[in-house]
Amino acid sequence: MSTERPKPYISRHYEPVADEITGHGLTVNGTLPPELNGRYFRNGHNPKPGITPSHWFRGAGMLHGLRLGNGRAEWYRNRWVKTPFLEDVPFTGVELDVSVAGTNIIFHAGKYLALQEANLPWQVTSELETVGVYDFGGKLTTSMTAHPKEDPVTGELHFFSYSPFPPHLTYYVASAAGEIIRAEQIEGAGPSLMHDFALTAEHAVFLDLPVVFNHEEHSGIPYRWDSNYRARMGVLPRTGPAGITWFDVDQAALLHVTNAYIDRQGRVVVEGPRYDRAAWENSWKWWVGAPGYGVTPDAGSTFHRWILDPATGRATDAPLDDLVTEFPSINDDFTGAVNKYSYSIAFPGAGHDDYSTIKFDTETGERQLFHHGADRMPGEAVFVPAAGGTREDDGYLLTIVSDLKADASQLLVLDASDLRKDPVASVELPRRVPAGIHGHWIADQEGSL
Repeated sequence: MSTERPKPYISRHYEPVADEITGHGLTVNGTLPPELNGRYFRNGHNPKPGITPSHWFRGAGMLHGLRLGNGRAEWYRNRWVKTPFLEDVPFTGVELDVSVAGTNIIFHAGKYLALQEANLPWQVTSELETVGVYDFGGKLTTSMTAHPKEDPVTGELHFFSYSPFPPHLTYYVASAAGEIIRAEQIEGAGPSLMHDFALTAEHAVFLDLPVVFNHEEHSGIPYRWDSNYRARMGVLPRTGPAGITWFDVDQAALLHVTNAYIDRQGRVVVEGPRYDRAAWENSWKWWVGAPGYGVTPDAGSTFHRWILDPATGRATDAPLDDLVTEFPSINDDFTGAVNKYSYSIAFPGAGHDDYSTIKFDTETGERQLFHHGADRMPGEAVFVPAAGGTREDDGYLLTIVSDLKADASQLLVLDASDLRKDPVASVELPRRVPAGIHGHWIADQEGSL
């Protein structure tokens, strides 16, 4: 009998589902807020039956979606993104269309795009059926990050492509209408893992940190921690003459940026979950299912702040909290602006016993936790503004919860202004939804129908 531990990214909360289903007229507990007229879509890795990927990030992408409207949960459906990768086509790193398409899904300029950073986007319909590869009318000839940022004022979509080979970094801007209006190779970037970036009202901020391309890494994701690599963050003006300013920072990794903004002193502030080397390598063991993963449960990313000062050319940083957190989100209306609140998943560790949704106040340091209970794991919290809201946290958090004991899932609607309250509403889903990665709320008034 084999004693090998099951791969963590395809077991327990992450156990894949084997088929595509559609359910109508879902049971709602409580009352869905009237603002929730639209679609909640979420992406994640879900390999087909019989396929065990070498790395969590190499599982085929599957979309899960709910249509909410007029106080009802009209449908749930899940669909694989039907790219060549789904059929286990070997990927050499050259074919831009052979995408996992399993990291994120966005809506921009009337199009739903499933994203994975090594490839081109894949377009899907409002009911999650695959349309095909999308290249912005032929103007995108590189990969596209899975973490584009939409400017809440202009509607422009800012994104980038990174590569282990020169040019290492290319910055793009697409207009609100979906036309690429800027494409610029960024000088000085290196072959590091640039999963995310940041946007302020005046800058794009890029992360050139010590997880670096290494051809000897055979997990399928050829990057490793390199303590000799010069860790930097680069600040690029969004307008005016081209030219990036690089700031040396401490040896740390950052997968996801919570937000960035310019403070009153003209400094660029970047916040997000920080990994030191021990935390990164422990996480990597989990992602590849290597022996020893999980042996140091307190080794995880923690909420952190970096301050990049153009007047001195120096960077400083400081911790904001010690809970193990990831998958940060904010009220997207504050993207690039000074924000007070952020939301994350709090993982077991640092004295915390279960999975929780956390709200963090960056001004006071106060945290609020919604404890989901034993064997229940939430996903990324997606913020939806409340109608007529005047405060940053006037709104709701949407998250799909995996419940192992009940072998079921719910969409929870939490009051973003106070996580100490009971859920505003919950929607019973027709199956347990595996833990996933990123998603978005697409309101009807954005033209999504």
